[in-house]
Amino acid sequence: MRAGQKIDMGLHVLYEDNHIIAVYKPTGVLVQADDTGDATLCDEVKYYLKQKYHKLGKVFLGVVHRLDRPVSGIVLFGKTSKGAARLSEQIRNHTIKKTYHALVIGTPLPNAGTLINFLKKDEIKNVVMVFDHETPDTLRAELDYETVKKVGDNAIIKINLKTGRSHQIRAQLAHLGHPIVGDVKYEPRHSPKSLKEGVETKANSHHSIALCATSVEFKLATKDEIKKIEIEIPQEWKII
Repeated sequence: MRAGQKIDMGLHVLYEDNHIIAVYKPTGVLVQADDTGDATLCDEVKYYLKQKYHKLGKVFLGVVHRLDRPVSGIVLFGKTSKGAARLSEQIRNHTIKKTYHALVIGTPLPNAGTLINFLKKDEIKNVVMVFDHETPDTLRAELDYETVKKVGDNAIIKINLKTGRSHQIRAQLAHLGHPIVGDVKYEPRHSPKSLKEGVETKANSHHSIALCATSVEFKLATKDEIKKIEIEIPQEWKII
């Protein structure tokens, strides 16, 4: 593992074949290394593969997509170059289906709908700006949402991504007026300290928000077969 913060991830493998592996990423964990030097999911998966298959030397692991550090859920990796290439191709062609669930402040109206906005990222501040109309240097962002359950003054919503932009879900929901619980980057007025009692969530820690990648559907690397992986909404949300 890298020097820096050490996190006991207790790696949870959700699916594995000869070319692809899917694992659960806890909140607060990096997928890939950054300048913090903190432990990463990538390192943990490499260590798992090295131990399981008694590999000598470096272990190949293709990173094909990422989740933001505060987000939990399913992450896919390529165990081989073929696996990584097949997954990357599906991501480019938008044929991988990703579903998220989020606990948001308030209840969106209407209860279901499509959000289309245009995003521009400030790379220095690492924050995304949202526009209702296309402007220079913006990227189109689209998602479908559906309210699943009300939780006091908040709501659980299901999100199907149509595009995969940086911070897309977080920024679009905040722009809608229903920021994700704990996401102080996009709605500082709803910091964890201001959350109503009874809505307990792991988002109360510095590197956690109530957003989870709960489902992914993709084609296997060597078979004309669709694989769907699903996980439950995090128990920390206290809604099950």
